[in-house]
Amino acid sequence: MDARSELGTTVQALVQAGKGILAADESGPTIAKRFKAIGVESTEANRRAYRSTIFATPGLGEHISGIIFYDETLNQRADDGTPLPQLVARQGIVPGIKVDAGKIPLALAPGDEITEGLDGLAKRLDGYRWARASPSGARCITCPTRCRRASR
Repeated sequence: MDARSELGTTVQALVQAGKGILAADESGPTIAKRFKAIGVESTEANRRAYRSTIFATPGLGEHISGIIFYDETLNQRADDGTPLPQLVARQGIVPGIKVDAGKIPLALAPGDEITEGLDGLAKRLDGYRWARASPSGARCITCPTRCRRASR
């Protein structure tokens, strides 16, 4: 299948009536905050167990057409050894990946952030394709503080 046909097939799978896309792309620091709030240590094993529980939910594919994964998740496996992207694909869910590399402080703009990740993007995309994940999300944070203040 050529790239155009593959993209069309992926889009059609994602936009099914009555289904949504699950954003399960919490970064390490974000998921650590959520776990801390419920008294769970943010270890790789706990993050894997949490994600596996969600992704193995019977009937999930009846309601979810795509899941945006965090980079760590692509290499994780369910308890039975099934790679998590394959686990969701079995339910007809398109595994996707957030392709940006997170937020960093914007130089010379205290309090502002910018999205990181254009450097090395082509190499990451090749790896994601190997893992059978579709690039599905990239943030672009560029609104400086003065812009936010002006919009209030």
